[in-house]
Parts: sequence; structure tokens; C-alpha cells
Amino acid sequence: MALHHHPRLRRVIYATLFEAGGILLSTAVLLALADTTAGSSLVFSILASTVAMLWNLAFNAGFEAWETRQTVKGRSLARRTAHAMLFEAGLVLFLLPLTMWWFSVTLLQALAYEAALIIAFLIYTWVFTWAFDRLFGLPASAR
Repeated sequence: MALHHHPRLRRVIYATLFEAGGILLSTAVLLALADTTAGSSLVFSILASTVAMLWNLAFNAGFEAWETRQTVKGRSLARRTAHAMLFEAGLVLFLLPLTMWWFSVTLLQALAYEAALIIAFLIYTWVFTWAFDRLFGLPASAR
């Protein structure tokens, strides 16, 4: 099914499926790492997903506001790398206290959980995007 004629619908479907899969992935990763139940891990994953979506909205609004004031336009490798690193760093800062409190763990344990989740999400994002593009076609920007 090609969604390239409906870019907004494509983005909504992508985000919805991505977050649903991400919640399941983080639930499984946390269940494997933490001394927790599936229910507790699932609720935490939903909370973390909500924090990530809110942070995404706020961060990207701020980043784009900064970006409009730059004399050099476009998104170079350096700018994309800075965007990704700053986003992830901010997300970890928001999630660390929640992780420590929710699972009753030390800062070091919470950092280990976050590191495992970042690695899992790097792989998941690559695989998910590839599969989504195979199922629904490439977006207009990539054709």
C-alpha cells in the first residue's frame, strides 16, 4: 500500500506503529534487565514513551527556532548529529530520575538500563523504518 500520496496519514501511521512497537520493545528490554513484572515494565514504558513524545515536540520546536536564525541553512551531518545527540541526552536526563524511582535502582543501574534501551532503539528504528518503507512505499521526499 503506497502512502506517498498521503504524507500526513503516512506520518500518523508511522508514529503510531513505531510507538506501539517501541513500548513493546522497551517493556521486553526492561523485563530482561530489571527486577520487575511485565505489568510494571509496560506501565513504565508507556510513561517513558509519553515523556519522549512531549520532549520530541518541545525539543524540535526549540531546535527549529534556533535553526531558523542560523546563516548556514540545511542539515549537514554535523547538525543532524548534534540534533540526535542533544535529543537523546535530554531524554536520558528526563528519564533517569523516573527510572531510578520506578525501579528503585541506583543512578548507575538506571544509566545501564538507558544504555541498553538506546542500543535496542537504534536497531529497532533501523529495522522498523526499513520494514515500514517496504510495506507502505517510500515517502515522496525519498523517491
